[in-house]
Amino acid sequence: MAYQDILDGIYNEVIQIENTGKVADYIPELAKIDANKYGIALVDKHQNVFTKGDALEKFSIQSISKVFTFTLALNHYGKELYKRVGHEPSGNPFNSLVQLEYENGIPRNPFINAGAIVTADSLVSIYKKNTFDNILDFIKKTSNDETISYDEEIFESELANGFRNFALINMIKSFNNINNNIDEVIDT
Repeated sequence: MAYQDILDGIYNEVIQIENTGKVADYIPELAKIDANKYGIALVDKHQNVFTKGDALEKFSIQSISKVFTFTLALNHYGKELYKRVGHEPSGNPFNSLVQLEYENGIPRNPFINAGAIVTADSLVSIYKKNTFDNILDFIKKTSNDETISYDEEIFESELANGFRNFALINMIKSFNNINNNIDEVIDT
């Protein structure tokens, strides 16, 4: 199959579409990112890699990390995890406080910020002080890429400006759905 030709075609078609998105400027370090960066990649079943555009540049995965943390937590807790974080669509913004209050501190799903926070808390309960390292190791193993790391400047920028996440974790804690120190969970 001509995967490179397919990627080239997709890339050339999409690059023509007006870029109406924007970077997450509420996080100063992310506000510096060029909004026109665009890359696509495909790895076939034989481990052949096909890329186009900026696909080989490192980038911050942001909320994509929620897939990895949820998978790791689900591996440890199984369906028990659903007692603390649901698996239904939210219909609200990813960082909404409203629905969380209506549902007594049980986030709708692990892919909104409140759900990711509860998922992180569940992992802190298992790994204690080494939670982040265990998550990063899981991402490296799952991705088959030992070069994956994190950016300290982005971490610090998010921590210094993550007021909504602090509001979320405090609300969740008020409903007794956070078991660990909130600073440790937020750092994770």
